[in-house]
Amino acid sequence: MKISVIGCGYLGAVHAATLASMGHTVVGIDVDPSKVEQLGRGVAPFFEPGLDELLQHGRATGRLSFSADIADAAGATLHFLCVGTPQSKTSDGADLSYLVAATRALLPYLLPGAAVVGKSTVPVGTVDMLRGELSTRPDVLLGWNPEFLRQGTAVKDSLVPDRLVYGVPEDNAVAVTAALDAVYEPLLAAGIPRIVCNFATAELIKSASNAYLATKLSFVNAMAELCDASGADVTQLAGAMGLDPRIGSRYLHAGLGFGGGCLPKDIRSLRVQAQALGVPSVDRWMDVVDSVNQDQRSRTVDLARELCGGQLGGRRITVLGAAFKPDTNDIRDSPALDVAQQLAAAGAHVTATDPAAINNAWQRYPQLRFEPSTAQALDGAELVLLLTEWDEYVALSPASAGALVRRRTLLDARNALDPSAWEAEGWTVRSLGRVPGRGAGSSVAADATAAAGRRMVAASSATA
Repeated sequence: MKISVIGCGYLGAVHAATLASMGHTVVGIDVDPSKVEQLGRGVAPFFEPGLDELLQHGRATGRLSFSADIADAAGATLHFLCVGTPQSKTSDGADLSYLVAATRALLPYLLPGAAVVGKSTVPVGTVDMLRGELSTRPDVLLGWNPEFLRQGTAVKDSLVPDRLVYGVPEDNAVAVTAALDAVYEPLLAAGIPRIVCNFATAELIKSASNAYLATKLSFVNAMAELCDASGADVTQLAGAMGLDPRIGSRYLHAGLGFGGGCLPKDIRSLRVQAQALGVPSVDRWMDVVDSVNQDQRSRTVDLARELCGGQLGGRRITVLGAAFKPDTNDIRDSPALDVAQQLAAAGAHVTATDPAAINNAWQRYPQLRFEPSTAQALDGAELVLLLTEWDEYVALSPASAGALVRRRTLLDARNALDPSAWEAEGWTVRSLGRVPGRGAGSSVAADATAAAGRRMVAASSATA
């Protein structure tokens, strides 16, 4: 098939390259000429493992090209809308202006019987709104095919997705389904599950999935705070919970919380949709999930202050990580940079490092010092914070790192390190939801747990 992909950000660039690898002829359209030029050379304009190789393969076969002129989408029989739907600057709802603009720009170049299929994450009712934009072309098919990519594993998620979802209209369900089946024939032949549903369901699936993942993350982080208060260990708690097949262990990992361009905006957009549809339970639920997640950042700053003796002013602090998660250079709503900024605002001298995100971060956060070398970033630090769990930080040698810092004090806000290995080298290690000193095999954990137990027994007795 000849396919156009409108919008070549994370979603569009990966989707275009994946479709070309399946044998389709694909043109990616984007309004940013520099991005188009870079993609045309087979180089991704953002860090995503495996994408450069996929782009170069598409370029070598001649099946993949990119253009800044939407007229080059003419002749395609199917058009995927992959433009961004960020959070609005004036509300918690989604900004659909890019989606509307792309649809209007595409309208003059649609062949009779062509299909327009959205992949962007959108609120319920968006497809009906786009139907109005396409009302002058009743011959054009409209469908929705939500994406489920994760940054850092987007190529794998595209080549081997866990499901395909088709949102189809009642009057043209067979035709839209057939068009998408033709696109994804290799994936369907490999046994990838396919769900065909109405537009409202397709629009909600991605937001609902992200809301559930965010709920699991915020739940275990709320439990981490309870563990801190009681002397329990959240890693053991979550490990035991995850063995229950009804719960599962994925996304049940306590730490600094989530960020990025998807989960935060999606749960806020879901709140707006729930308010509009008169469903207060979802509104309240998402509010709690969002609040718990944001609170993790202030909790981390408070713990850093405690480790600095109650005063952050003038302290030399090193932050390991700037991206919102490993294996990406995306800094949108990065918890790591939020914490680093709060530390700097409190008077600390903050140096941040990251394997991929420094170039993006230093332009947005001029009040922070950035250092590409981990060793140089650690030099003279009085407190080290692990805020993005890149493999190279998890693999750091406690002894080697200890030789560089001024004080061997570490805050592992991702619960990614083995505290016993660091404590054995003389480090003071703190985490969110874990008992101080537990990793060194000391009796502190048992003492803290016993003390917490006595407090709870006393409280129970007082209310009996």
